[in-house]
Amino acid sequence: MKKIINKLKNIDNLDVEKDVPLKNYTTFKVGGPADLFLTPKDENALLELTKIIQDVETPHFILGAGSNVIVGDKGYRGIIIYTGELNKIFVNENNIKAQSGATLKNVTKKAQENSLTGMEFACGIPGSLGGAVFMNAGAYGGEMNDIIVNVSAVNNNGKKIILNKDELKLSYRNSVFQEKNYIILDATMKLSHGDKDQIKDKMEVLTQKRQNKQPLEYPSAGSSFKRPEDHYTGPLIEKANMKGYQIGGAQVSEKHAGFIINKGDATAKDILNLIKKIQEEVYKISGVKLKPEPKFLGEF
Repeated sequence: MKKIINKLKNIDNLDVEKDVPLKNYTTFKVGGPADLFLTPKDENALLELTKIIQDVETPHFILGAGSNVIVGDKGYRGIIIYTGELNKIFVNENNIKAQSGATLKNVTKKAQENSLTGMEFACGIPGSLGGAVFMNAGAYGGEMNDIIVNVSAVNNNGKKIILNKDELKLSYRNSVFQEKNYIILDATMKLSHGDKDQIKDKMEVLTQKRQNKQPLEYPSAGSSFKRPEDHYTGPLIEKANMKGYQIGGAQVSEKHAGFIINKGDATAKDILNLIKKIQEEVYKISGVKLKPEPKFLGEF
């Protein structure tokens, strides 16, 4: 690891840190330290660091806004590449292009300011653009698949490539990036011209809906489970009498049973145990196997 660190420190616009607590970088506010935490400040730094880490067997993980990940209490034995500083957003006529670390909140705000409609569905999704592409994020009848034109990424050889929409293999909460170890650099979305005030109104309505229905006042990773075919997770969990159920500091939200929340002192182990308990109880009463939506990372 020492050799890797020395090489990485020679890269311009790259912050190299050791033993960084990941709870500070996830929306669930849980997770132990990462062995190595890299923050590239520009695209070139990301490309350069990729060439170095491809040659070693140390595992690595790309972390954006940390909204769809649960990090183990013992942390991550490997390299975290944090994209939060790669957050530039560009507008060209009815296309909007943004780097992977830009938050969906900021991208949708930029679209609204430029009278571009079609991305309002994403205004309240708590994540980065890279994470949204990775998961084909969606809400309120829209998803990234509806607007994506292409994505720039770094392939396994450390080369920059451009994937068109067909190559992205976007489906429900899935993309090619879950099969291949590519790093997303940026994405281009095609929107339509609209009325700035009407777009703003729609975003406010959707934000209010989210606030009314979801437990945004507590840390969480968003929806805890993928929606099973022909079912909704919230009612299934309620039917299993799990609404409000708590293990340690982790609780099934009383506001929306599809969310597990951190009541203030939850550990990753509490959350994992609660997920398993929900799966067991829901399966007992309905025969439905719930699949967690967040990604599990590190040592639990």
